[in-house]
Amino acid sequence: MPSVCFYFQVHQPFRIKRYSFFDIGRDHFYEDDEKNRLILDKVSEKCYLKTNRKMLELITRHKGKFRISYSISGVAIEQFEKHRPDVLQSFVDLKKEFKRQVEMHKAKIKQHFNQVPKVFRNTELIYNNEIASVVEKMGYKAILCEGVDRYLGERTPNFLYQPAGTLKIKSFLKNYRLSDDIAFRFSDRNWAEWPLQADTFASWVHKVAGNGEVVNLFMDYETFGEHQWEETGIFEFLDHLPAEIMKHKILILKRFQKRLICIRCVIFMMYLIILVGRMRNAI
Repeated sequence: MPSVCFYFQVHQPFRIKRYSFFDIGRDHFYEDDEKNRLILDKVSEKCYLKTNRKMLELITRHKGKFRISYSISGVAIEQFEKHRPDVLQSFVDLKKEFKRQVEMHKAKIKQHFNQVPKVFRNTELIYNNEIASVVEKMGYKAILCEGVDRYLGERTPNFLYQPAGTLKIKSFLKNYRLSDDIAFRFSDRNWAEWPLQADTFASWVHKVAGNGEVVNLFMDYETFGEHQWEETGIFEFLDHLPAEIMKHKILILKRFQKRLICIRCVIFMMYLIILVGRMRNAI
């Protein structure tokens, strides 16, 4: 099933009033402020306020699974500030819903596990630097995201990064190739590496040495037994994997568990975070 991306453009231009030759020198205001206000009022009542209420309702009803994106032009924001601050606030409220849901989730983790999450994972690892900045201000110490080749360029996901525009929060980038070897290719009989053995996989991890200091293996927890059935040998593979990795003097991270607790990841994802090193330059 294809993904669906809702992207909405919000724009209201500054309209120019009728300006004749005889106005030169005596009227230096070229915009039709009254027309701007009237049109903004009309669109606000017919569209912005009503639709924003509906979007907020849908986000709440579907518990964050319904996601939307906005591009709001600068001139639209300026007009909202001047004529309709209530509309501007309705857009802000949509952003607040994101924070509200994060705080609700944090409270649930505290209630059931007596832990306070310090690592943030957005749905399907959706990420941008603004999200990193927002969650840093909410107290998170790290954020998980995809290691996307086209953004990394010649860089590797096997280092710790600091997102641009942030102060201290760290980015852990998914090594999707190694992750997908387990999550998707493990039982594929047409795969050249089938059947995958734990010692083989550990040797691939070991090859990162010298060109990386952290290997982030992010995958659905349901990989074990649900996506990859027990008959595929997935549990036997898992049983031998830690020992095979540690044969290469690579440490499966432990101190991170104390400092950066990500209980949400334990519930919904399988994360083997291996050998954390020093922070690299911003993405």
